[in-house]
Amino acid sequence: MIYKASDKNNRNLNRRLMGQFRDALEECELREISLQNRKFTWINERRNPTLAKLDRVFRNAEWDAVFDTHVLHALSTSLSDHCPLLLSNQSGPRRPRSFKFENFWTKFPGFHEVVVAAWDSNSEHHEPFHRLYHKLI
Repeated sequence: MIYKASDKNNRNLNRRLMGQFRDALEECELREISLQNRKFTWINERRNPTLAKLDRVFRNAEWDAVFDTHVLHALSTSLSDHCPLLLSNQSGPRRPRSFKFENFWTKFPGFHEVVVAAWDSNSEHHEPFHRLYHKLI
């Protein structure tokens, strides 16, 4: 269900149901957590598609007091006409830092030996990309 006309890309709206949804949210004292990176979360996959924001996360005052920093992102999927949502703290989901080579490393004593030892070490990974990744970290 939607509760605002802007949550749909066309004017085919049921204003009575939208009003009932808004009333229920007010009665339960729920507020929506804003979606950061996408306007719509559902598509009917037709030639002239209908887009709507059907997937949401709501919070109440108690939740807000405990989790005061949060962010909601839509993820991509090819398996559904809905997009999954990821709710995380303000810093976002933790990802491993990417490897960045610094040119000045080559000037350190023993640099060449460290690289050779890492490159020649055995790896428990069989996938070439995973082997390379673990040799670089």
